[in-house]
Amino acid sequence: MFQGYFDLETATPVEATAIPDVLFERGLYWASGRSGVVNLVAAHKWFNLAALKGRTDAISLRREVAEMMSDAEIATAQREARAWMTAH
Repeated sequence: MFQGYFDLETATPVEATAIPDVLFERGLYWASGRSGVVNLVAAHKWFNLAALKGRTDAISLRREVAEMMSDAEIATAQREARAWMTAH
């Protein structure tokens, strides 16, 4: 748990152009198993969001991940991506 403090006087806002990169990185995180677990549903979701935000290289990775998924898993990932877009 975070035990520090945020210095809002020196904090800099995240550039709007950085958002696709962050989403793409989340896709890589889940696809690669960096957490110790590969989660293809989560990887597909984040690559899908990154692609929607303009990361064209996320399209091929989303497709690659989808080839390893069932139709039900793809549908779940798409629902989660839509829910994320609605919330953000």
